[in-house]
This record gives sequence, structure tokens and C-alpha cells, in this order.
Amino acid sequence: MAELDSQPKSIQSLYAWYGENKLWVNRRYQRKLVWTLEEKQKLIESVLKRYPIPAILLAERDGGDYEVIDGLQRLHTIMSFIETAFPTLDGKYFDVDQFVTAKTRSIEEESFSVSAGEVISAREVGTILDYTIAVSVMRGATDEEIDDVFSRINTYGHRLSDQERRQAGVRDGLSTLVRRISCEVRGDSSTDILSLEKMPAISIDLPKTKHGYKVEADTVFWVEQGILTATDLRDSMDEQCIADIAVSIIGGTLIERSKAALDSLYERGTSENARIIEALDSYGADRFSAEFKYCLDEIRVVCGRGGGRKLRSIIFSKTTTNPFPAVFAVLCVAFHELFFTENKKIADYDGLQKALIDLDKRIVTGKSSTSVSERRKNVETIKGLIRTHMVASEHRDIYGEHTATDVDNAIRRSQIEAPHYELKQGLLRLDNSRSIDAHVLNRIIKTICAIANNGKGRAGTILIGVADKEADAKRVRDLDNITPRMVCEGRFVVGVRREASVLKESEERYFGRWKTGIRASALPQGLKDAVLSSIAYSSYYGLGVIIIRVPEQTAVSILDGKIYIREGDETIEVETTDVARTLEIGKRFQ
Repeated sequence: MAELDSQPKSIQSLYAWYGENKLWVNRRYQRKLVWTLEEKQKLIESVLKRYPIPAILLAERDGGDYEVIDGLQRLHTIMSFIETAFPTLDGKYFDVDQFVTAKTRSIEEESFSVSAGEVISAREVGTILDYTIAVSVMRGATDEEIDDVFSRINTYGHRLSDQERRQAGVRDGLSTLVRRISCEVRGDSSTDILSLEKMPAISIDLPKTKHGYKVEADTVFWVEQGILTATDLRDSMDEQCIADIAVSIIGGTLIERSKAALDSLYERGTSENARIIEALDSYGADRFSAEFKYCLDEIRVVCGRGGGRKLRSIIFSKTTTNPFPAVFAVLCVAFHELFFTENKKIADYDGLQKALIDLDKRIVTGKSSTSVSERRKNVETIKGLIRTHMVASEHRDIYGEHTATDVDNAIRRSQIEAPHYELKQGLLRLDNSRSIDAHVLNRIIKTICAIANNGKGRAGTILIGVADKEADAKRVRDLDNITPRMVCEGRFVVGVRREASVLKESEERYFGRWKTGIRASALPQGLKDAVLSSIAYSSYYGLGVIIIRVPEQTAVSILDGKIYIREGDETIEVETTDVARTLEIGKRFQ
């Protein structure tokens, strides 16, 4: 049983923990950063006025680190204010010069850039740093106890949406599936455990309230296509939509679209929860995930035809800004049934787009459309409209994490999990010679070895066809007359199809170059076989991307008698004379 240790902690002490990466967030139950700027500013005002603020609850983990159970928004608000992410209500920033620890992080560690503007007084800096917060630490807590505590804290909270309450503290196949897919589609996928400092990288920036978070709501599929509003996305309505679609497909029958129906599916011990968990075990989470992302890819392609239109403008006959998750759910189910029950594929994307124009006139969209029977009628109507633009299809490989959603997700993860990801624009030089750079493949082989040495339980991905410098993307655009696709800041998909064209090769032959190079390398045979069995090609909006997966290994990998490791986004050779470092790498696999 967990022990509870309560003690006051100064903000200065908490910031020291923050800087030492002692504060961690478990995404299995914690949500995104969601506070508005005003909420953040009011918390800082409370601190400056020495008003009491709610306690922080942490769970002690091995190694002296702490997992945040309650107080995520408050902790990040205080830490980010110190690092000048936002000003006070009267427009003043924290004075970093008055706090050596923060100044060191800014200048020497380059952890953040100091915002320009008027600063608070030295006295106010002291008030903030000396302010004590009640901190309770659970020691020796099991995962089940932490889940239970988090669920109890948030069950009656008014800040969580219905879907967030359903997912809070729940650990079963359905909640895991929904959380994983939603993260991948939003582009905020990451490891389950990440430091508090990294939370902005997986949180959503709304159009009118810029916080500097890395996921811009307007670029996420749900908002981009008008299915949900940016606020809906922040409140996890995308997860609710995915849950609705998932249980309707996996369970074998559409469910009523209602709060009660979804509540019963998440509530442990109910017959509905037992039914869907059993169905999911049979169907397979990976199978549904791949099928769902394939459907999204095809819907994106349909919307992109004819110059590109938002799905909302295609479906609705009158101009509207209203979200339409209920209509999207039946549309997605219809696509899924045609693709995977009737084994169809789209033959005429333009014709299919035209068939969906003014769909709202052909299906029921009122209150009665939430019933099971009306939802089924809508699915059949949609299938009837679009089936003529499809043809019979043989089995197609949609698995292996190479849909456009998977590629986007890997590119975004490369920003916050650099040791596990590598991006390369291609084989060809970017000078006028367009000759093959003989060193590229050798560097990739070393990087495969280095990623394999990240340790037990650590896999990685190398993407070929992605530039991590805007200058390179522009150069490729000028040389090969293609339009790079920016996925996130500093990440541009330029593709490899252009290189196959320059080399006058088919995409299959070009892809074979990489497989041949890996096969002929001096990588350990087990690692080599694992990489070759998982290497994949994604058409990715016609640009073409090669995905080299590096599965987790059970022992240190050695290449030509040398050990390579990753330090940030760089591949480093470890000197064989560095015994301590070599032993440390070996411990990663214990």
C-alpha cells in the first residue's frame, strides 16, 4: 500500500526538479496542456498576492523522479512563466537575470529563449521563488493505485470533458486503442512517459490563443476538414468520435450515438464493456488502427481532388461552420465496410468526390439520426452513392505503419524523441551534378546500429525523403520541380520518387537500392534481418517515403568492430578504450 508524504515545496525547489528532468507525465491518464492564457495569468497573480493555490500530488518513481498525478496545468504554468513563455496580466515577464538557475538553462543549456519586454521587479521575483506549494508524494504506489487516485480526483471535476472523464484512470484495450489512434491522427504521439518540459510538444495551440505549443489545431485532420472545431479538439472530442467509430466497427454493429451508450462501453463491469473488450481481442487493435488510418488517408485524397476542398464544404449544401462528428462517423463506417467487408478500392476519386457533394440532402442529420436504425440507413445510403466509383480489389498491404498518418506522426515525434528518429532527404547530392552521395548509405547503416543501441524496449525509425532544413527543401523544390509538404516546423517531406525519376529507375528499383545496401552491410545478422523484414515504402501523397524501422534489440550491436550510439539527433562512435561508456551501453539491455 502506498504511503503519503506531505511537505511544502518552494517554487524555486520545484523549478530545480523541473530543470533536472525529475518531473514526468504519464500520458496513459494525463491529458494535454489546456489552460487558457487568462487562467495561467490568474494563477501567477495568485502567487504574487500570496494567495493559496491547490496542492500538487506526485508519485515517487525509481531513481528519485516524480510522476505528476494532480497539478499538471499548475506546475507547467509556473515553470513556463519563469521561462518567459507568457507575461502577467499587466504585461510583465519574469526577470530571468534575477534567477541564476533559469539564466543558466537559457544561456548555457539553451533550453529556452528569453522574451523581450518589461519585467517584474526583483522583489516580485523573490516572492515567486519563495512561494511554497503544498506537495504530497505517494511513495511505493502501484500503477493500479495511481490510476484509482487519478480517477477519483477527476471524476467530479468540471474541467474534464465527457470523453476525458471516460478515459481518466481507465486502462483497458478500448481506452488504449482510442488514445493511441487519436494521438497519431493529431500528431502528438510520443512515448507514454515524458518529462514535464516536453508537454508543449504534444499539446494543442488554438488559433486565437497562441501558447507556443507544437501541435497547431488548424493543421490537424479533424479541424482542417471542419469535422471538429479547435476547441472540440482541445476537449478530446476527436477521441469520442474515434471511440464511436471503433466500437461500431469492432463490435459488429452500430451503437446509438449518445452519452449513455459510450459511458456504458467504458464502465468496467458492464456487459457492454465486456462485449467490446472481447470483440477487440478477437478483431485486433493493430488491425483496426491500420484500417482506420487507411480510411482517413483515402478521405484525404478524395478531398484533395479538383484543387482541394474541405470535407465540410463537400458534404453540406449550405455554408456552415458547425462541426459534424456524427456525419463523419457514418461516412467513415461506410468507407470501412466497402474497403474491408466488400473488398473494394477507389477507382475514380473525382467521381467519388462529386457523389458526396450535398450529402446532407440525402441522409438524415437531425435528432433522430442518432438511433441505431437511422445510422444504419445513412451508412447504406452513403455506400450506395459511392460504390459505383469503386472496383473489386485484391488484398492490399495497409499494415506496417506506412500510411500518411503514420509518416506524419513519425516526423513529429522526431522533434521530441530525436535519439530514436533520423530524417534524410535522399541519396542524391543537392548540387547540379545530382550524383549519388556514396556516404549517405554508410551513415544510415551507422545510424541503424546506433538506434539499435538505445536499449531494451527502444525501437526507432529512419525516414528517407524528409528534409530537416528549409534550405534543403527549397533546393529540392528548385532542382526537381516538386512541392515539399511541411508537416511541422523544420520538417519537410520532399519524397524519393523524384530521385527515382532522376536516376531513370522505377520506384521498386530505387527502393531495392536501400534494401541491397542494408543487406550487404556489416550489421549484426539478427539486426539486419529485423530491419529488412520491416522496411516499407509509403506513397505519401505521391511523393514517396521509405520507412526503415529499427526494432528493439536484446543486446549491444557492433558494426565493423565499433559501437555507435545516439546523442540527441547525432550518431556518435564510442571509443573502444572508453570502458565506462561501453559498460553503460551494455546496462541498457539488462
